[in-house]
Amino acid sequence: MPKAKVLVVEDDRSLADVLAYNIQQNGYEVLLANDGQDGLTQARLKLPDLIILDLMLPVIEGQEVCRLLKADAETKDILVLVLTAKSEESDELIGFTLGADDYVTKPFSVKVLMERIKALLRRKSGQTENDEVATSQGITIDRRRHRVTANGQPLSLTPSEFRLLETLVRQPGRVFQRSELIDAALGDDTLVLERTIDVHVRSLRKKLGECSDMIETVRGVGYRFKDPSVSNESST
Repeated sequence: MPKAKVLVVEDDRSLADVLAYNIQQNGYEVLLANDGQDGLTQARLKLPDLIILDLMLPVIEGQEVCRLLKADAETKDILVLVLTAKSEESDELIGFTLGADDYVTKPFSVKVLMERIKALLRRKSGQTENDEVATSQGITIDRRRHRVTANGQPLSLTPSEFRLLETLVRQPGRVFQRSELIDAALGDDTLVLERTIDVHVRSLRKKLGECSDMIETVRGVGYRFKDPSVSNESST
């Protein structure tokens, strides 16, 4: 079973490191962002299960990040736990009005925070277990079983190919730059050329067979998974 992904959006790097350590110790995958814009970008690209969101952030404030996430169909179901020094009741109400799922004020007990995180993720697991399976236009990706089929035929994919295909399938029609796909499929710390993604896409298309045209090339930009709701556009 894959680990739940938790994105920590916190500009206090020492606190972010403490949170990351404790979250990893509890068996979750951790993503870090130090400002609101980076947090918003990572949330849209990597679709974490839960976001720990500070409100007092540089570039884009946390309240605006929360509002934008909840207004976007692709990210509205991501759990948001607001973590902030603001403790006035009005601030808490604003957080919940924007769609936050929980609200913790600083200073806080890391142990208590972890219990809140576990409770939120258990709730999500019970309510959205079907999110483990993504299906579009003949391709089915089962994250829990790490299994992919195309028109009912099982495919043998590498871990990188699996993550690449899942990223594309879960957001059909969205154009991903090669650099974004490197982050999503190969990891932030992977030092590779952007053209490495082209190699993975060629291999993936070959394995997809009749479904290979579902992955479209957008000249000069990157790739997207074919959007079933729109007519065909020119691609290579």
